[in-house]
Amino acid sequence: MNLSHLRPAPGAKRHSKRLGQGIGSGSGKTSARGHKGQNSRSGGGVRLGFEGGQMPLVRRIPKRGFNNARFRTTYQHVNLDHLSSRFNDGDTITIKELYESRLVRKLDKPVKILARGELTGSLTVRAHAFSEQAIKKIEAAGGKAEVI
Repeated sequence: MNLSHLRPAPGAKRHSKRLGQGIGSGSGKTSARGHKGQNSRSGGGVRLGFEGGQMPLVRRIPKRGFNNARFRTTYQHVNLDHLSSRFNDGDTITIKELYESRLVRKLDKPVKILARGELTGSLTVRAHAFSEQAIKKIEAAGGKAEVI
């Protein structure tokens, strides 16, 4: 068997109906569109959601709620157990160091330090945000949590 012998399964491919091919074809003259009217014209038909002039459903239902997603601040999260496994005692950790050690993916997005895990050494951590538990754990280990 080779690629030149591959064929679609019988009946899988069908020819499209040939419209307007004369009176004997059964789909001649009006091409199965009927006589006159909006749907017989080229480009005819109504837009999606149109209900014949009745107020459409999307406009009948009241609007509710508020979404501030466009302006939300999305942080890149880093946990303390990752910091203790990748950095040595006494290091100063900035976003650049986190990026180089592949703990964050982008330099232009803000970073938040979270409190999962334990710190083994004293680290100075500079980030955009910290959880309260993360600040307590960093300071308990003898380090500093500095907000940029």
